Amino acid sequence: MYYRKATIEDIDLLCEIRKTQLIHEGLDPVFNIDDELQAFFKKSFEDNTMIEILAVEDEKIVATGAVIFYAYPPSYSNKTGMSAYITNMFTDPAYRGQGIATKILDMMVREVKSSGVTIIRLRASKFGMPVYKKYGFVEESDWLCIK
Repeated sequence: MYYRKATIEDIDLLCEIRKTQLIHEGLDPVFNIDDELQAFFKKSFEDNTMIEILAVEDEKIVATGAVIFYAYPPSYSNKTGMSAYITNMFTDPAYRGQGIATKILDMMVREVKSSGVTIIRLRASKFGMPVYKKYGFVEESDWLCIK
């Protein structure tokens, strides 16, 4: 098995993996999101605001994870205003429990640290929560949402 950064040439593959991930998380594919995924990944690669890591075995993608960089106004708690958001973490069920997600997470955290960003956030599925907590992530309760 080897690990590599995804490139803009991987967009079709990234779209398919994302849809598979969402279905595994219990979301029904109630409408087509192909165009939106294509546009998102294309813009992210062009703007250099995302790094996606792929775990590959026998030329098959068995796991992935991405980190997206966001700019907020600088503050006293975050001088640069930059933060990172980990998303798209998915491991094929046949490959879970082998430390692959932890390896991808470690690679992404190193990328974030080398960029100078000091805050990393994520939302965890029930599958991912133990991985993130073991890694050292802690729960925050200060986020609110409206739809």
